[in-house]
Amino acid sequence: QVQLVESGGGLVQTGGSLRLSCAASGRIFGVNTMAWYRQVPGNQRDLVASIISDGRTNYADSVKGRFTISRDNAKNTVYLQMTSLKPEDTAVYYCNAILRTMGVTGMNPRNYWGQGTQVTVSS
Repeated sequence: QVQLVESGGGLVQTGGSLRLSCAASGRIFGVNTMAWYRQVPGNQRDLVASIISDGRTNYADSVKGRFTISRDNAKNTVYLQMTSLKPEDTAVYYCNAILRTMGVTGMNPRNYWGQGTQVTVSS
């Protein structure tokens, strides 16, 4: 079974840092885009950062200069280094990946989500 497993969330004070990790496991034949989203209760899930297979990255304006996304292709893992954290960064952070997997329709890219990890920044 293909799954994304996240780790690294927690409680941190304003100005602090956290590093999130997300590892893809199972029968994976390729990894395309990997990304982090976040969601506050009652709001939509928003893109925080993404990274494609060649290493090019994209960030939400609100996190540019503070967050860094990276990936280890050998480990099918994506990271999110978060620095200078603010209370408004408080959310559940979800890992997302487009993985090439085998299904009833053959080997195709499919969208997968992690279970989410809580990040709380206290003021």
